[in-house]
Amino acid sequence: MPNPAFRLEGAKSNRGQTRINISLILAAAFLLLLAVSAFSGKLPYAVLDLYLIASAVAFAAYALDKSAAKNNQWRIKESTLHLFALACGWPGALAAQRLLRHKSKKLSFQIVFWVTALLNCSTLGWLFLSPDAGALRSFLGMA
Repeated sequence: MPNPAFRLEGAKSNRGQTRINISLILAAAFLLLLAVSAFSGKLPYAVLDLYLIASAVAFAAYALDKSAAKNNQWRIKESTLHLFALACGWPGALAAQRLLRHKSKKLSFQIVFWVTALLNCSTLGWLFLSPDAGALRSFLGMA
């Protein structure tokens, strides 16, 4: 006989499903924008590679932490998870939060997560748009 608690935990509301979809679309759209920028020569492939690798590492860290939480084992520090997000892994971290349902409801964590994502995107925007970043763009081989 199926466990009723499992059914309740596994059930998703329309609002929760919408939040998952929007989050996954946001992460995928950001990575797609980076890919288009790299393929058009406006961004070095190394930047795209950095985001893809950092996102995979962040997703894996969330998965390990979720598993550890379920098994009452050693956990990854929240500050480490935030560092992965800040260091270009926020798309993978966001996907993990929604797909694994891990760290997605703790408001204090979410506030810091979104600040790290905004800082990361702001830095990337500065690199693209600021006249002051010209030397760094040249060093990175950006057009």
